[in-house]
Amino acid sequence: MSVATESFALTKEEVSFFLENGYLGPLTAFTPEEMERLRPQVDGVLAEQGHATCIHHNGKPVDPWQGRHLDRRVVWDLCSHPAVVERMASIMGPDLVLWRSNFFVKAPGAKEIPWHQDRNYWPITPEVNISAWMAIDPATRENSCVEILPGSHKQIVRHIKSTPEMGFAEMAATEGLDFSKKVVMELKPGQFFLFNEATLHHSEPNRSAKRRCGLAIRVTVPCVRVFHHKLYKGHKCVLLRGEDRCGFNEMAEPPVA
Repeated sequence: MSVATESFALTKEEVSFFLENGYLGPLTAFTPEEMERLRPQVDGVLAEQGHATCIHHNGKPVDPWQGRHLDRRVVWDLCSHPAVVERMASIMGPDLVLWRSNFFVKAPGAKEIPWHQDRNYWPITPEVNISAWMAIDPATRENSCVEILPGSHKQIVRHIKSTPEMGFAEMAATEGLDFSKKVVMELKPGQFFLFNEATLHHSEPNRSAKRRCGLAIRVTVPCVRVFHHKLYKGHKCVLLRGEDRCGFNEMAEPPVA
């Protein structure tokens, strides 16, 4: 039976686990075989400029690996898969807005991504979000899968300027944090995990000879305001599920191709 025909609503126990730990997974949207068939299309998107002709508010071109659900149907289909959306709805409610997506591609030798809380970087208010991180390639210890600190979403961690060997400009100030219970989130292609805006996570340098590509799917609720101009000119949200009764954000329709 295809995973697409299964029921994806979370159990009360799974919701409780997410609320207590700040993450849930691994979960499955596609089989490895299904993702293998999709990967050439994804690679085609990664090779395109797409809407990267859009300009960020700081005057630089937009990273062509973000926001591709707005202009490529294959990315929209990944972001809107019922296995992802219905599980998110079990936690966040029936009305969901897709406000951002990012491909994270770590080639062999890519830098460490420091421990961080996503909320530190985002132009949304209030800072309410649920993310799905979906594996396009196998994500293993060897090629730098994401690591998570359970329960870390219960506090806001100060962020400081990062060091040159890091892949982000800012990182969490980790003094006093206990990483002995960190979770190494290895994923097969087509698997994903959910986490919230304050869950500390990071990834090691890619010390392998294999690429690690994943898609981060960023979802909020209609009462959250997205400051579009702080992302890039022309940025819009897409209604993922339910209704938008607030009208706070500029909205777009899903792409057709």
